[in-house]
Order: sequence, then C-alpha cells, then structure tokens
Amino acid sequence: MADAIFEEPRLAEVYDPLDPDRSDLDAYCAIVDEFGARTVLDIGCGTGTFACLLARRGIEVTGVEPAGASLDVAHGKPGADAVRWLHGDASTLPPMQVDLAAMTANVAQVFLTDDDWASTLRSAYAALRPGGHLVFETRDPAKKAWLGWNRPDSHKRTDIPGVGGVETWVEVTDVSGALVSFRSTFMFLRDGAVFTSDSTLRFRSRVEVEESLAAAGFVVVDVRDAPDRPRREFVFIARRPPFRAEPSP
Repeated sequence: MADAIFEEPRLAEVYDPLDPDRSDLDAYCAIVDEFGARTVLDIGCGTGTFACLLARRGIEVTGVEPAGASLDVAHGKPGADAVRWLHGDASTLPPMQVDLAAMTANVAQVFLTDDDWASTLRSAYAALRPGGHLVFETRDPAKKAWLGWNRPDSHKRTDIPGVGGVETWVEVTDVSGALVSFRSTFMFLRDGAVFTSDSTLRFRSRVEVEESLAAAGFVVVDVRDAPDRPRREFVFIARRPPFRAEPSP
C-alpha cells in the first residue's frame, strides 16, 4: 500500500505546491535526450510531473503508479492526455518495449526487501527493448541524509492558493541498518486538520546496487552525481544488453 502522502487525496493535491522545485528532473530529461529515447516508462510516476514534462516534448510516455490519489492529480496536468497512465506497480506492467525506464526521486529506495527490489528490476528489464536503458537515483548511505530529517531543520510553512497555509515537518522514527523510517506531518491552518504519513526508505550502497543490477541482467553504463544533491546521491545508468541475456532467477 502506498504511503498516505501519495494515497490520501488531500495530501496528494498539495504534493506539488509543497515541493515546486523539480529542477532535479532536468538531469533525467538530458539523459532521455542523450540516448535519443522516444518511448519512456516512468516507474512510480507519482503526480505525473516527469511524465507530463516528457509528453509535452513529444515523447511517448507510460506512467505507472500504485497510489490512485496521485494519479488523479496527474490526470489534470498539461500533457496528461498524451500519457498512458497505469494504476499499479512495475510487476503489473503489460508487455511493452520502451527505449528508457526511469525511477526519479525516492522511488528506487521504497523497495525494502531484496525480493521486491529484484522483482522491480526484472520488470524494468522486461519492459525495455534490447539496448534500452534504466535510469534511477539513490542516496549514498555514507552521507546519512536522515540526520537532517527532524522538526527544527525541516519545519516550514507554505501558502497555497485555494488551500491556505500548510505547515510541514519530518521526523525520523527509526533507523535499523539500511532501513530509515520517518513521519511527515501536515497541518492545514485553514481548518486545523492534521495528517501524518509514515514512510521507510532503504539505503543501498553503490556496490549493492551494482550487484543487484548485474543479477537482473543489466550492464552498468555509468554512475553519476546528482546535480541537485551533489556528492550525496548516485545516479545509475544501466543498459539491457542488445543481445538476449536472461536475468538470474
């Protein structure tokens, strides 16, 4: 089940206004251009910002997302009519052969178990044409990003037209090995409504990610820095070989 921040309609509707700077997507658009991709699969597309951005540039896009409330928001965006929206996750994809598959933001870290992560990579592999590319980012666990996930450092107020002021903050609730759990709080000042959303992310090392990609049949082409979080994230670019290579069972 998707976290409340994506599945609760009231939170999904303010997701974009609370985080309007999506300059992180510039690097993904550049990679799409770099590989000349004309068909793209957006895994965990959320409210559809990246999918619609590509669609407005003439790219054929499929967006898959398990949270229905987020998809409802996506449907209302410019360019949404040109996107093929699927309610589900990577394991539910119909047969397709795209040039590039992407997981932006935190998507690659929501798969907590080795089995779920391996299943997602196998599904992405199957959705790519031979020679196609998989692109995603993941935080470097050595940088311990969660140390800044506390109320004093994260608290902010955002005034949203038609909604009013919304206060938000994040607090870590547990750190167990590679798993970091945290609670996001949203206070709507107009009516005093308070919502919380509990999330857990898995922080995999570069070696772990590279080994998991190889096990799924991918070849790692490059590991880059994230322009929006320099020296804090890895951006993986992996390729499905142009010849037939079956991933490990």
